[in-house]
Amino acid sequence: MATSHLFTPIKLRDLELWNRIVVAPMCQYSAVDGTMTDWHMQHLGSLANSGAALVIVEATGVELEGRISHGCTALVNDANEAAMKKVVDACKSFGTAAIGIQLGHAGRKASAQKPWEGGTSLKENAWQTKSASAVPYDDGWHTPHGMTLDEIAKLKAAFVEATIRADRAGFDLIEIHGAHGYLLNQFLSPLSNQRNDQYGGSLENRCRLPLEIYTEMRKVLSPGKPLGIRISAVEWVDGGITLADSIAFSKMLKAAGCDFVDVSSGGNSPKQKIELKAGYQVPFAAAIRKEAGIPVMAVGLITDPAHAEAIVADGEADMVALARGFMDDLRWGWHAAWALGVEPKMAPQHRRIGPRSWPPAKKYQDAKSAG
Repeated sequence: MATSHLFTPIKLRDLELWNRIVVAPMCQYSAVDGTMTDWHMQHLGSLANSGAALVIVEATGVELEGRISHGCTALVNDANEAAMKKVVDACKSFGTAAIGIQLGHAGRKASAQKPWEGGTSLKENAWQTKSASAVPYDDGWHTPHGMTLDEIAKLKAAFVEATIRADRAGFDLIEIHGAHGYLLNQFLSPLSNQRNDQYGGSLENRCRLPLEIYTEMRKVLSPGKPLGIRISAVEWVDGGITLADSIAFSKMLKAAGCDFVDVSSGGNSPKQKIELKAGYQVPFAAAIRKEAGIPVMAVGLITDPAHAEAIVADGEADMVALARGFMDDLRWGWHAAWALGVEPKMAPQHRRIGPRSWPPAKKYQDAKSAG
């Protein structure tokens, strides 16, 4: 059997993952009052048997007003928690993956339509949004309320409560959403944070709220469960967050005990100019891993098993996360294993399937042998 770096275990606190493949959070816009439905059961159940070692549940609001849309999940009451526990229990009983959750707040990008209904600010049944400052995301979007210190204190308490609920529901890992233009990214970015108090101005001040939230969440989460954060390493806009900023922030996170950084980019300005190509965000992950010395996930247009293997083998990232890749191929993890000459973990009901039934495996193996 071939040796694969992508299919070596990794341990984060007490959680040992059997490979380095992660299903990234994907919003489904299919919840009712923040509560998961049967859609989430079948969606996440399939991903739990995809060959990935970790599945992270979609961005989940720590307040109802922190949801992106009316269809987004939340973790603020007993009904939300009970529905999530049912899904988590099923995935862990029948799947081969650990289950994590991404907790966050949409801030000024909340109160929006579902993507297939337009994706812009709601005109009906809208709610007041809030942010670091009263700066809208774009023309036509709601103008957020600049948060007071009392509201910031309540936000931290909401993250703590959601952490307790997520822990109780059985999630193995929590990822804080600090990327893609949502509330914590809004505090981190000079594009959206125009405050003149302890939460604005210098990089240290702009990092203060995410670090305080991390610290408070860590206090209540089971000690053996990993707690990490997703960030937008660069904003692709002049005057926005730079890679140097993100390296400095990651060093602060490591000092606070953070277990991993999930490295993405963009999302906080419609003026962004992203240079899309395969693995376009991997260099950011590699730089943060090297300079901050913290485990990282690389994500973004990673679709080929050989590419994913090289990212881990070359030390650019500790884990590789895919979203659309798994939407396109629900067994991407199996196929990656066979392509790399490895036997994947599978539920017993699936073990009649093997590399001989997946013709592309030979193609990838031949390409690997050819160098």
